[in-house]
Amino acid sequence: MKTFESSWQNKDGIKFYEFGWEPDAKPKAVVGLVHGHGEHVGRYAHVGEAFAKAGYALVGFDARGHGKTSGPRGHTPSYDALMDDIADFLAQMQTRYPGLPRFLYGHSMGGNEVINFALRRKADLVGVISTGPWLKLAFEPPAMQVALGRMMNNVAPGFTQKSGLDTAALSHDPNVVNAYNSDPLVHNKISARLFVAVYESGLWALDHAAEFPLPLLLMHGAADKITSAAASRQFAERGGKNVTWRAWDGLYHEIHNEPEKAEVIKVMIDWMDARLKK
Repeated sequence: MKTFESSWQNKDGIKFYEFGWEPDAKPKAVVGLVHGHGEHVGRYAHVGEAFAKAGYALVGFDARGHGKTSGPRGHTPSYDALMDDIADFLAQMQTRYPGLPRFLYGHSMGGNEVINFALRRKADLVGVISTGPWLKLAFEPPAMQVALGRMMNNVAPGFTQKSGLDTAALSHDPNVVNAYNSDPLVHNKISARLFVAVYESGLWALDHAAEFPLPLLLMHGAADKITSAAASRQFAERGGKNVTWRAWDGLYHEIHNEPEKAEVIKVMIDWMDARLKK
């Protein structure tokens, strides 16, 4: 296995950090990773290693305002900016891996983004993987909090608060939780603009699930206390034949970081293998 690091700067002057895991031989396909809120691509090293062992390249980038990428922590000027970032990322992938089949894989907030990207941008992809997507939260935010967020989104979109993430609900593995809590590249900040943008785009995606144009592997921990497994199931039901749905009984939010992670990752690899054979 080989790894690489690189960066690029977009038209807004944001410098994006990128990291990749590659098999020693030519990859049979490349998977683009879009991580969740507050975290960074480095937390997916074990996924990258497993993918590389199976013949796939996994390449991810730290989102704007996250990890090693520049920009105000936990903020975006618009949801379209997030979509543009993924488009730029896919262009980087195309340059590095010309002619290779491409998948897009997102978790949590990233799961929201990859679903919306496929719906809104009609990308040239073999398929999409979304795990624990933030279509809805596992709890309904108080109406007052949503109203305040929308007001601040209009008045001061960069207004930032703590996300209030319950890190114990990430995984049953205490080592994962401890590593997250002590990771200097992790943050717990979210701006009014980012919250409202992702919150509303999740609801929009649910309303447009029947239009999903690509094969989608949609998986969620059934015991997720952070994002809604019921909303993912609803998306799968509305998405019809394009969606392969899997609920993981008893698993928390980060199914790829649970003690059962090897089985979870194998399901992803097997699903991609099946897509490449079609």
